[in-house]
Amino acid sequence: MKKIPKQAYTTEFKELAVKRVADGQAIVAAAKELGLNEQTLRNWVKAAAAGKLTGAGSKVITPEAMELSRLRAENARLKRENEINKKSSGVLRAGCSVKYAWIDAHGNVFALTEMCAVLAVSISGYRAWKRGGTPGRKRLTDAQMLAVIRAIHPELKGAYGSPRMLRELRLRGFTAGKERVERLMCENGIHARHRRRYKVTTDSKHGLSVADNLLDRHFTPAAPDRVWTSDITYLWTDEGWLYLAIVLDLFNREVIGWSLKPRMTADLVTDALTMAWFRRRPDPGILHHSDRGSQYASHAFQDRLKEYGMTCSMSRKGNCRDNAPTESWFNSFKNERVHGVRYATHADMKAASFEYIEVFYNRKRQHSTLGYRSSIQYLDHWISEQSQERLAA
Repeated sequence: MKKIPKQAYTTEFKELAVKRVADGQAIVAAAKELGLNEQTLRNWVKAAAAGKLTGAGSKVITPEAMELSRLRAENARLKRENEINKKSSGVLRAGCSVKYAWIDAHGNVFALTEMCAVLAVSISGYRAWKRGGTPGRKRLTDAQMLAVIRAIHPELKGAYGSPRMLRELRLRGFTAGKERVERLMCENGIHARHRRRYKVTTDSKHGLSVADNLLDRHFTPAAPDRVWTSDITYLWTDEGWLYLAIVLDLFNREVIGWSLKPRMTADLVTDALTMAWFRRRPDPGILHHSDRGSQYASHAFQDRLKEYGMTCSMSRKGNCRDNAPTESWFNSFKNERVHGVRYATHADMKAASFEYIEVFYNRKRQHSTLGYRSSIQYLDHWISEQSQERLAA
C-alpha cells in the first residue's frame, strides 16, 4: 500500500491560511478547520509578520499588511457579534436550553465566549448542559430542533437539503428522524440552494497535440493517486474575472491542487498540478485526465506531466461527460458559494474559494458517492482499513 505523504503546502495556501488569522479568526480555530498543527500555523503567522512568507509567483505579506490586518481584527470581532445577533434572532427570547442548542450547533463558526455574551447565558451553564450525559439532553423539542437546523443551515451556506441535514444533525449528536427533519425544513422554507447547471468550455481550437481518452469514464479507481482529473472555470468579481483550476483525486473526490489567477494561461493549470504533486508525491504512472483546452495541451503543461511521470488522457471533443466528476465539482461550488453572491474584489473571491475547498469541501461536506463521508474522512477510513488488513496478514 502506498503511504500518503505528509503535505507540503504552497505559499498560496499559507498566505490564505494566515489571512484567516489576520482577519480575526483564532489560531486554534483556523488550525482545526484546515487540519493543521497549531504550532505550524503560528510559525506561518510569524514568518508573514517578518516578511518571510514568500514563494515563486507569490506576493510577500509584509509586516505593515499584518499590522493593518490586526487593526481590523477588533472591527471583525464587532461584526461577528452583530452576525450572531442576526443569526440567533429566533432564539434570543427563548429558554436557555434552546440557546444552548443553538450555541452547540454553531461551535465551529463563532467563539463560545462571544456567543454566550450575545445570548446572555453563562459559559458554565452551557458546559453543564453539554455535560448532561443523557440521551434526553439531545432529544430536542420541535422549537429546539428548528433552532439547531436554522443554525446549521447558514453555517454550511445553505448547501444541505434534508437528507444531508439529517446526517449532519446525527453527526453532531442530536437524535433526529427523517420525517421530522423534512417536515421542519419544509414548513419553515429551509432548503438547499437552487441547483443550476454550469457549462464552461475552454479553447480547443488550436494546433497542439491532444491525447486519447484513456480514462473512458472509469470514475472509481481502487486506490488514491491512480487517477487525477482537472478542469478550469470562470469566476466573476467586480474587479473582473478570476479563473480557477483544480486537480481532483477521483478515489476520494478530494481537491488536492488548485490555482486562482486573473488570466487563463498555461501557468494556471501548471500551478494547480504542482500543488497536487507536492501534496501527494504520487508514484510514476498516474493517469491525469482533462479536456482538450490549449492550457492542458500546451508544451509547458505537457512537459510538467512528463517530469512527474504522469500519463495524459483527454476528453473527446465537445464531450463534457468524459470529465463528469470535475464538472460536478464546479457545479456544487458555484451553487453553494457563487450563485446569488456578489464578490467585490479578487481577494474576496480567493478567500471564499479557499474556505470552500480547504475548510468545507475536503473536510466536512458529505458525499453520497463516498457513503456520506467527507473526502478526508473517506481517505482516512481507507488507510485505516488497509493498515488493519496488513496487520491481519
